Amino acid sequence: MNPPLKGIYLAIVGAAVLAVASGVAFWYATQRAAGARTAADQLVTVTAATCEPNAMTVPGGRRSFEIVNASDRPIKWEILNGVMVVAERENIAPGFRATLEVQLAPGEYAITCGLLSNPRGTLTVTQSDEATAAASEVTLRKFLGPLSEYRVYLVMQGNAAVKAAESLRDAIASGDLEAAREAWRQARLPYRRIEPLAYRFSDIEERIDARAAYLQGREQDPAFTGYHRIEYGLLADIQELDARIYGLTYPPEIVVGGAAVLMEEVAATKISGEEDRYSRTDLWDFDTSFEGAENIYDLLPPLIEGSDADFVAKVNGNFEAVDEAAFRLARNLLEMSFQAEKLPDFGLG
Repeated sequence: MNPPLKGIYLAIVGAAVLAVASGVAFWYATQRAAGARTAADQLVTVTAATCEPNAMTVPGGRRSFEIVNASDRPIKWEILNGVMVVAERENIAPGFRATLEVQLAPGEYAITCGLLSNPRGTLTVTQSDEATAAASEVTLRKFLGPLSEYRVYLVMQGNAAVKAAESLRDAIASGDLEAAREAWRQARLPYRRIEPLAYRFSDIEERIDARAAYLQGREQDPAFTGYHRIEYGLLADIQELDARIYGLTYPPEIVVGGAAVLMEEVAATKISGEEDRYSRTDLWDFDTSFEGAENIYDLLPPLIEGSDADFVAKVNGNFEAVDEAAFRLARNLLEMSFQAEKLPDFGLG
């Protein structure tokens, strides 16, 4: 039986804060030359129907966007290159604002504007000295080994996601409710492990991991599909995601940045419990998200510990602290379960 989230959020917050500390430091390791900004380069106000402005032009390089939610629904703001997510901020509450910093190469991009059914805006990134300098610093030679290893991991987890989705389909077809619940929990795990890369396929993510709050018709919206609705289309989308991951090229900044962004989202937005609001399996998701991010980090210490051993020690310590916090939480939940079994039956359930 899934543990209720209400009584354990404080414990999760402690682990998530430590995780985001690792994520932020991890991101800094690959972006330390980018420099800090004190104010956003572009203000974007998202209303119920559009973005203001709906068309923007910025010079290439590291840019910051301040997103203001002027609608009455939580929003997700994304920068898209075709179907690929370049960067995003999730779960911005009505009346609130969030800042997004991203390294942008010259080109034409799309931006989402609130509800997924709203027309998209445009972002034009022009050539600049900063973008040229950033491009000239990119080198893949020393990342080839770690990236190849990570590719194998992604392919294995993609295959596991397909098999888990098939098991879920079979459990639903059998009519065994408890087996279907367990199959659903297991089907989420491999997807979470590859989420640092999977979320960049915007079209697939919206079908596999759609959330009702982002859709016009909420749970009744035809676009509400995937894990959170358990529909027949789930398996086909997982298979397409597996095929895309197999053929994907993994630049270091996407791999490393994906892990950092995921850890930040766990602490900043996913901790609210909104994402798995029906199944209440957030604890399993958090643990597997940490596992997926740590798998990426484990590839990199040999490349950087010679130049910054203190940084490697700091990130290692933060991951160890998260593991220790998760162990304490599991132990406390087990003790709570034992205590509950000793309570007298008052005929209430």
